[in-house]
Amino acid sequence: MAGRAAIMLALGMPVAAGLLYLVLGSAPLAYPLANALALLIAVPIAAFAPLRLAEREQRVLTLVLLAMLFVPLVSGPHLGTVARWLPLGPVNLHTGALALPALVVLAARDEDYAPPILLAALLAASLQPDAATALAVMMAAVGLYNAGQDWRMVPVAGIAFLASIGAVLRGELPAQPFVERVLVDLALREPLAALGLGMALLAGFLMIAHALPAAKSTRHALAGSLFGFSLAAFVSNYPSVLIGYGAAPILGYGLALALARHTRQD
Repeated sequence: MAGRAAIMLALGMPVAAGLLYLVLGSAPLAYPLANALALLIAVPIAAFAPLRLAEREQRVLTLVLLAMLFVPLVSGPHLGTVARWLPLGPVNLHTGALALPALVVLAARDEDYAPPILLAALLAASLQPDAATALAVMMAAVGLYNAGQDWRMVPVAGIAFLASIGAVLRGELPAQPFVERVLVDLALREPLAALGLGMALLAGFLMIAHALPAAKSTRHALAGSLFGFSLAAFVSNYPSVLIGYGAAPILGYGLALALARHTRQD
């Protein structure tokens, strides 16, 4: 029961704080409604969905999620040379934020294939180009190295760092209000509100890193991915995951937390 509470808090605290930010900041009504609906879907999945997969099923899901990362390159929409979104009717979901969290958990569980899984995700991020997903891959690799001292994660992290720099130079788009650079923009107007929102995101990060009922490698890799996405939003025009408008990261981390719940604890 404590494990489920940790999962719900890890996801719920930053998203709830983000909903408060969207409402008080007079964001379009569709923004908090979309995030609230995503949270209502993601929390039961994260805390209660029976996702105990066999090894073969894990690898099939890994291939599906990797394929999903490449779909925008074919389907669009395209903004110039940038294609990062999965079109689902009237909604476009950021593919990296939707698929990568679960991929990171699966990589942490698949010691033999963790490096190629992360490098395949990095290839998709480089082609899109998407520096946020590249930084999330980099920090996930750092988390995996920190947990298990696997030397193979060092070159993965280094390649991801170089790829993220290239993606920033090739793929930066104008920032969208309530979506990108949320903490930076809010700090310029309301520093105390930005501090509270940042603390809620930090609390979610710490819950993932230390309180989840999962193996250390899974916890650190997933927390690393959240740090990478958040770092990208701080330094450039990329979505502020969980605290800004965007259903994709809420759903993505919901699925990832459900998978993490069924990993072996240390």
